[in-house]
Amino acid sequence: MKRALTPLVLSVAVALVLVPVVALGGFDQFGYNYKARIFVGPADGVDRVLDSKVWGDPTYANDLLVMKWSKAWDDARFNGAPWTPDAWTDNEWNGNVPGGSGEVWHYKIVWVGPALKSSPYWRPGGYAVWGEFEVIMDQGTSDGVHTWFTHAIPTGYGPG
Repeated sequence: MKRALTPLVLSVAVALVLVPVVALGGFDQFGYNYKARIFVGPADGVDRVLDSKVWGDPTYANDLLVMKWSKAWDDARFNGAPWTPDAWTDNEWNGNVPGGSGEVWHYKIVWVGPALKSSPYWRPGGYAVWGEFEVIMDQGTSDGVHTWFTHAIPTGYGPG
């Protein structure tokens, strides 16, 4: 009898925790929680298509992905506000999971504007991406080798 109650108790406990989170705008089926400005889940869901691929490529689909972004990023990306140096995103890929790629990567990306390296927000040591953004940290492990591709100074968020 005790064993039969355990799954029921666990199910009720999970429902009590998850139902309020979903009701308050928690995580969707893909892994996004727009209110909290975070994505947590298999990378397969990041493109909002659950097909065991990430933008058509199966290589990283099973990797665990955690993405976070600032309010300034959210406001500019989704609500038409101007981009500011307070806009940033942080992406952490973990392929050390069953069926994963085996790679682990961490990226920090900030808005610097169309002037890129001439921008007052540009940080020494970064590289340009997407026309108006700078990758201020790009490091990870692949095939057991840890590599730093970039480590701008400073590496924190907000105007450098």
